[in-house]
Amino acid sequence: VQLQASGGGLVQAGDSLRLSCAASGRTFRPYAMGWFRQAPGKEREIVGSSRWSRDYTYYADFVKGRFTISRDTAKNTIYLQMNNLKPEDTAVYYCTAAEVAASFDYWGRGTQVTVSS
Repeated sequence: VQLQASGGGLVQAGDSLRLSCAASGRTFRPYAMGWFRQAPGKEREIVGSSRWSRDYTYYADFVKGRFTISRDTAKNTIYLQMNNLKPEDTAVYYCTAAEVAASFDYWGRGTQVTVSS
């Protein structure tokens, strides 16, 4: 299973970006897909995740109200709409997928998001 994330870039504070991540390879039915991020010098942290077969999405507190996760189950694609970006959102954003509960086994290579003040 390969995960390919795209959509990162350099923006100014207050701008928006939309990341997308498609899963490809063998026949793959995710249990969940999600987004993590890692800022320089910090540990990787979860941004949010979405169950694939039911409408349940989790968000980290620091993105609630600003970020929205959506999914296209037919395309095995997850999206991260990021609004009102802040400099502290600067990080490499990673897409991840799980085939079973609580096990994000597949990771994309990451896409850089840089927010200037």
